[in-house]
Amino acid sequence: MVLVHNNQKLKDRRRELRRKSTREEEILWSKIRDSKLEYKFKRQHSIGGYILDFYCSECKLIIEIDGGSHTKLEAIEYDKVRDRYFSELGYTTVRFSNKEINSKIDEVLAEIKNYLVNCK
Repeated sequence: MVLVHNNQKLKDRRRELRRKSTREEEILWSKIRDSKLEYKFKRQHSIGGYILDFYCSECKLIIEIDGGSHTKLEAIEYDKVRDRYFSELGYTTVRFSNKEINSKIDEVLAEIKNYLVNCK
């Protein structure tokens, strides 16, 4: 299977998502951008037909920030399918809630660092 990274068909949507980032995405991005965790992250990167919140290619790590809509049954099922798809391709997906980003950013960063240390 050929994976398409940053599919041109999704370029405008990725750009729009970057322009309309949530507050929580901005908070996390400010902590991980510019290799602040010693690894390069991209935001609104696409793999296949999916657009990821954050992606570290070196570690094959996907970070998703889940707002309130992700608690609905349809969204939970969609996220399971999506996470399984990435897992089968050798990617790790880690999810954080908006609440975690807002109230436990240090713990979130520590968890991300654990994934990064273990990817070597």
